[in-house]
Amino acid sequence: MRLVLELKPEVEERIRKEAEQRGMDAGEYAQDLLERLLPAVEQPPSLWETLTPEEWKREFDAWVQSHDRSIPLLSDEAVSRESFYEGRP
Repeated sequence: MRLVLELKPEVEERIRKEAEQRGMDAGEYAQDLLERLLPAVEQPPSLWETLTPEEWKREFDAWVQSHDRSIPLLSDEAVSRESFYEGRP
C-alpha cells in the first residue's frame, strides 16, 4: 500500500537525520517508526469482551468470593473525600 503524508518540514528533517544516522532510507525509517508505535494487528479480544452477561456475572462472583472476608472494613473516615485529599491545598 502506498500512503502519502504531508509532514511539517521540521518533522521531515528529523526523520531524514535519524534515518541517515541508522543507515536507512527515510521511508524505511518512517515505516519502522509507525510499526513500532501501532498496536499489533492481531490482538484477540479480551475475556471481558467475549463473555455473555451470565458468564461475566459468574466470573465476577468468583472474584468477589476469592477475597478474604475476615479483612476488616475501612471506616467511613478512611474512605472520605477529605482523607483522600488530606494535606493538599
